[in-house]
Amino acid sequence: MKIPKRIRDYTGKKSLVDGIPFTLPVEATKSPAIMAGFFCDYEKATELMPGNELHPFKYINGKALFIVTVIDYRVTTIGKYIEYSLAIACTKGARPGPKLLPAVFMKSYGTGQYVLDLPVSSEISVKGGKGIWGMPKHQASLDFKIEANQISSQYEKDGEFAFRIEIEKPQKIWLPVSLASVNYSHFRNMLVASYIYFKSKAGLQIGKSAVGSIYVGDHPRTRYLRDLKIESSPFFTMYLPEIHGVLDDHFDCWFVTYDSMPATMKSDGLDSIVNLKLNEEWLAPPKFTDYQKFKI
Repeated sequence: MKIPKRIRDYTGKKSLVDGIPFTLPVEATKSPAIMAGFFCDYEKATELMPGNELHPFKYINGKALFIVTVIDYRVTTIGKYIEYSLAIACTKGARPGPKLLPAVFMKSYGTGQYVLDLPVSSEISVKGGKGIWGMPKHQASLDFKIEANQISSQYEKDGEFAFRIEIEKPQKIWLPVSLASVNYSHFRNMLVASYIYFKSKAGLQIGKSAVGSIYVGDHPRTRYLRDLKIESSPFFTMYLPEIHGVLDDHFDCWFVTYDSMPATMKSDGLDSIVNLKLNEEWLAPPKFTDYQKFKI
């Protein structure tokens, strides 16, 4: 995990943004996470990209990659919360990248993930993540359960089932992971790229050894995901029992371009954050149990 020198140099300094006090760097420790990737239809994934700037990453089988990442942030700069990311692996540029190559030359192709939805547990996380870094955060009912043989996380919004992921708990945590990743977001009809550096040891399962399931509910924030033709078996699953992550203080922002003028804003605007408070309280945990009928 190569954290930029400027971040290391201001460790312990203070910052105040939109009323949120930060002791720098903005980081998380002792936080378990799961990640899983599922192949999906490339053309359908293309339809979800904003404007002309982003393109789905294309695997050697010609398919796109739908990625679910859930992090149970237990020790952070702004308190504890769960973050639930639903995203599509992508590249940035004037045209789509070739098959697979952007996974190797990530910087050249702007390889990262486009975040479709990002529910979190607390209001202060929405205010900071959306207001500062443009992430599509909103508060929802979330959980993160680690059991003997399975790790699961469920997402509900307004009392309605939205999404659930389950993965088999790996027997061995053996893989050292240390990398930087790029998250692309669509806010104010602008394209925002934020950067995170993290390290951990992980239990990784690939191909037929990867066991997991996802369930897509009827909530408007998620039901459209069924149109992606997501495959039922994951391409990979990963469990990271204790990550250390650092969010960069730097982000990039560009205009989103269209071939013709859009009739309306195609993303949330500033009005979605101006009245948010610094509340760290969570909503009631998910309660829906009849999710099996929504299995992909």
